[in-house]
Order: sequence, then C-alpha cells, then structure tokens
Amino acid sequence: MSLGPRLDLRQSQSLVMTPQLRQAIALLQATNLDVAAFVEEELERNPLLERADSATAAIPESRDDRAADGLAEAPTPKDSAEIAASDTLTDGALDADWSNMIDTGEAFQPAIGGDGGFDTDELGTVEDLGGPGPSLRENLAQQIRLTFDDPQEQLIAGAMLAMLEPSGRLQMDVAAMAARLGCPPARVEAVRRRLQRLDPPGMFAANLAECLAAQLAEQNRLDPAMQALLDNLEMLARRDLAGLQASCGVDAEDLAEMIAELKRLDPKPGAGMDGPPATIVQPDVLMRPGPDGGWLLELNPETMPRVLVRQGFAARALVSTRDKDSRAFIQDKLATANWLARSLEQRANTILKVAAAIVQRQDAFFRHGVEFLKPLILRDIATEVELHESTVSRVTSNKYIATPRGTLELKFFFTQAIAGTAGGESVSAAAVRSRIKSLIDKETASAILSDDQIVTILRQEGVDIARRTVAKYRDALRIPSSVQRKRDKEGKAVSA
Repeated sequence: MSLGPRLDLRQSQSLVMTPQLRQAIALLQATNLDVAAFVEEELERNPLLERADSATAAIPESRDDRAADGLAEAPTPKDSAEIAASDTLTDGALDADWSNMIDTGEAFQPAIGGDGGFDTDELGTVEDLGGPGPSLRENLAQQIRLTFDDPQEQLIAGAMLAMLEPSGRLQMDVAAMAARLGCPPARVEAVRRRLQRLDPPGMFAANLAECLAAQLAEQNRLDPAMQALLDNLEMLARRDLAGLQASCGVDAEDLAEMIAELKRLDPKPGAGMDGPPATIVQPDVLMRPGPDGGWLLELNPETMPRVLVRQGFAARALVSTRDKDSRAFIQDKLATANWLARSLEQRANTILKVAAAIVQRQDAFFRHGVEFLKPLILRDIATEVELHESTVSRVTSNKYIATPRGTLELKFFFTQAIAGTAGGESVSAAAVRSRIKSLIDKETASAILSDDQIVTILRQEGVDIARRTVAKYRDALRIPSSVQRKRDKEGKAVSA
C-alpha cells in the first residue's frame, strides 16, 4: 500500500453560523430597549429602512398609496397571545443549539459581498450596545438567583428589583405587595431585609436611615449609639448637636467621629453606577385579564421596534442606476433591510409564543399567589412550543412581563420539579423545602427526625425523593443535622 497525497470528494451536511444567523440569535436574546437602539443605528446606516411610528401604524393606507410613496410595510408581529399559541413558527437553524456562542462575546465579523451579505463597516452588533460589562441591575439579578434558593422568594425579590428606583431606594407598601403576590407580609419584609445585604449594601432601603444602617451593619459598625444617631437624622439636619449627644449618650468628640463616619457612606448606592441600566424596568410583554376569564398577552408597543422597508424606492433606484458598484450597494442594503424586518417579526412572535406557554402553565400562581407556583423547566416549554431549550433560554433572558402581580422576569417562573411516587404529579422543589422545614420545626427533643425518616414521610405524601436530596435541601435551609438538633434541644431543655 503506497502512501501519498490524493484528492477525494465527500458530501456532508452541517449547520453554518452565518453572520445573519449570529445577529438573529443576538436579537432574540437582547431586550426590547437594546433592539430598539440597534434599530436606530441601522436606520442611520440604511437608506432603505424607515421607522414605523405608532402614528403611521394607526392610519391604514391602501397598497397603491403606499406603493406611490415608495414604502412597503415590513411584516408586523402578531400581537395576540392566542395567535402566538396556535401558529407554528419555523425557526430553522435559529433554533439549533449553538453551545451559547453568543455568550462568548466574540466580535461579529460579517462577510462582504454583493449577494445580500453585510458590510463589516455598516452593520454593528447588539453586543456592542451593552457596554463592557454587566449592569448593576444584572448584577443584582444574578445575586438574587444565588442568594435565594426558594423560587417563591426569587419571585418576590424579582418583583422588588423591578420596582427599584435609580437611587437604589424601594418605595413600596409591604402589605399591598404581599396581597398582590398572595403571600404573608412578613415574608415580603424578610426578603427585602435580605436584599439589603447584596452588593452594594444599602440597596432596597425604604429611607435614608435604613440605607445607612445597612452599610454600617456590613462594616460591623452599627452599635446602639450609631443607631440612635440614625434615628435622629432630623436633629442632625438642624445641627442640634447638644440634643444628639444626649440621645446617643456620647460626648462631642465621639459625636464628631460618628458624623464623619456617616459622611463616608453612600446615601444613594444605586446612583451613578452603570448609568442607564439603573432605570425602571420596561416590560417586554403586557398581560391583563380577558373577558372570558382567561389572560390576554401582547407585546409592549412602547418598546417593540417596528421598521418599514422602502421597496418602491429600492426598485426605482435599481432601474435608474447603471453603475455596477451603486447597484451592488442598493442590493446589499435591500437584503439587509429585508433580513432585519424578518428577524424582528420572528423575534416578536417567538417571545409572545413562549410567554403564552409560561402563563398557561403558571395560571394558578397568577390567580392565587406565590404559594401555587408550579415546577417548570425549560424543557417543558421547549416541548410545548416546539423550540430548542437554548432558544427558550435566550427568549426568557432579560425579558420581563407585566402581570397583575407585578413586573416579573420570565426566568423566575422556572423552578425545579421533583417526581411524585407511583407516577403521581410532580412537586415543586420549593414546596418540598417548605415541607421539610415544617416537619423539623415541629420536632421535640424526644422525637428528632433523621433524614431517612423525613424521606419516608415525604414518600408517604407522594414525593419521590432521595436521602441526599433531603440533606441538600436541609443544608440550603441552614438546618443542622439530627444529632446537632437533638443536642441543641436537650441543652435548651436543661437550661430552662
């Protein structure tokens, strides 16, 4: 057998990450505000694109009139949830799992050509609009996911994050929010207190004193004298130093040091950090009760970008232009405009379709409160809407829905499911953790439950759970082992 170079012909099929596809995936993952900013840049670059203002969309025109003006309206997304739930979109390669290629942060380098390709100097990327790093709000959202194991508490924290003011304050009525979310006010207040320990400390405070107290507590400097000073900030504003000395129980020198320490704190920890991302969250999807007792969903018309493609102008320009380079330029711009219009329509329909499926699955939560949150994973929604899990993940990232229970991120509706015994209905992991805590809270010194005994009780109640899972949930709840709990209860009994 001789060794040497040779030529072989081979046929194969593969998915290719084209520049257009890469940009379409980036548009799908971006928020409406980011996409709107991207569209604004494209309107400046492309003379064949026209902004579809709300006033223009509200006045219907005949096809002949629009053709005379040289405008052809781009396909507009269907803004009814019922239509989005019934129609089947063909995402094609857009629905493939590209192993989170968009998350790698690679620069978009499109090809140059006259067959509808993109010019590198003309088309930017959505990633370029986001800045060098995550915003303050994104950092807080990530900290919330790491801090709160209970999905119900994540929902409460997400609702508070949506209400956060640019200064970092949280002006809200705890009782009203608890009633809206369907949970006890004490639980809402407990979540808010934990949120104040996130980075930067002092966020989610109701007033200045609470904001400064959280920062001092983080520095281990919140002693009784400092707390008394915070309780009398109005006296400090009046420069009533004698009254402050009497209230705090300190002398003039100590009071001066305490005031200097207060001046080193940040009264508005949310202001000036990452600039625009600290603004109020704009929902991408709007939800309201329907006349038949169901729910109506629509895309937010104030943030959803719409464009028009000037097909008539492009046709006249191609007919009247003889220069080869000019014709290639017009063809490139026309292809770019048509691609952008199709991508925006597909993005809008996909978002509405996924949101409708989530609302249908979590109907009990919207009607009865956070305690009725059902277990849900990306695979459930992906199977129902016939999309890939990675596509559902991109759709739900940084997307918010305005509901009767507040503005919530779509990601917060996904919770882990635990299978039921004998093929029974699955149970939310949050409900299982709550049940484990209630069982341990009812223990007595003479009847401490081991992890195996908790497993037995849960399986009798229809929850198929392993011992290691019970131990993991117990550790997440910061509950010690059965041996340590027995010692603690016996010690309390002896001391009593």
